[in-house]
Amino acid sequence: MTKTAGELSAAIGAELEGNRAFEVRGMAAPERAGTHDLIYVEAAKHAGRAAKSAAGCVIAGEGVTIGGKTILRHAQPKVAFAKASAMLVERAPIATGIHATAIVAPLARVGKNVSIGPYAVIGEDAHIGDGTQIGAHCVIGAGVWIGEECRIHPRVTLYARVRIGHRVEIHAGTAIGADGFGYVYGDGRYWKFPQVGIVEIGDDVEIGANATIDRGSLDDTRIAEGVKIDNLVHVGHNVQIGAHTVIAAQTGISGSSSLGHHVVVGGQVGIADHCTLEDGAIAGAQAGIPTGKTIRAGQTVWGTPAREIGKFKEAYAWYARLPELGARIKEIERKISAKEKMKSSPQRAQRAQRRKGK
Repeated sequence: MTKTAGELSAAIGAELEGNRAFEVRGMAAPERAGTHDLIYVEAAKHAGRAAKSAAGCVIAGEGVTIGGKTILRHAQPKVAFAKASAMLVERAPIATGIHATAIVAPLARVGKNVSIGPYAVIGEDAHIGDGTQIGAHCVIGAGVWIGEECRIHPRVTLYARVRIGHRVEIHAGTAIGADGFGYVYGDGRYWKFPQVGIVEIGDDVEIGANATIDRGSLDDTRIAEGVKIDNLVHVGHNVQIGAHTVIAAQTGISGSSSLGHHVVVGGQVGIADHCTLEDGAIAGAQAGIPTGKTIRAGQTVWGTPAREIGKFKEAYAWYARLPELGARIKEIERKISAKEKMKSSPQRAQRAQRRKGK
């Protein structure tokens, strides 16, 4: 899509310096950009890259000087660049129209301009909102509710009664609404605990490929608006995730844990059951949060078991010195042992004293 520099500056809230009528047709890294591509520069140390680039339009931070180009001045260039992408990058369609091989149940309600790909299955009483696209081989279970302008990529499975908000994007292979891992032990065996809740996903959520989100047990699993979940993340039953939280790949969140709003969870974090991460908390990559633990609002933790990052760094520094400290301890033990042997033998101690006197 083509936009003028003036149109972009108004849309992203940038101050325009240069040719308002300059046409921007795409976006790229500085080294790969063509004349009509948009690039961005966050710091003055990268200004040289932008100056050498063929790009004619640059989003630049305060104090960054680049001659001969149209500048869109913004305090947060990377954020502004991301906002501009929505206007410049046309996303490839997931499906076009309703394919002849798609199976749509008679009682399913399909909105206007909905696209359904090959071999997709839409169950009874499912609701598909206007403008939503559903990819090939998706299975949309009975009673599922999907809002408007959603993008459901191929081979996504939505179990019965799952509720999806508006403008949600779900990437390939994800399964939402499977039973949670709930069992109780009695009479020498495990009994399945009821998994009768649902999954509710708010507006503007994005869920990566091959993620799994379990339905609630007696309560519901809820993911609030604006949450971003990476590939291969598992969300257990009854989990609550607050607005605009981000969760990186291979994280596992066990049942009945609660994450507040604007929480940041790094890759491969393990969150045990009944944990609480309060608003704005940060869990560093591979952190392990044990059952029932609370991470306070705004706190950053790391390590296993997770601890405040200052304490983790201190402990890790000592851990890195263990070989050196071990060698020193052995030397101290050797000297102590030698002194004890000398004390235990008076003759040996006298000979050692005479040698010192010489």
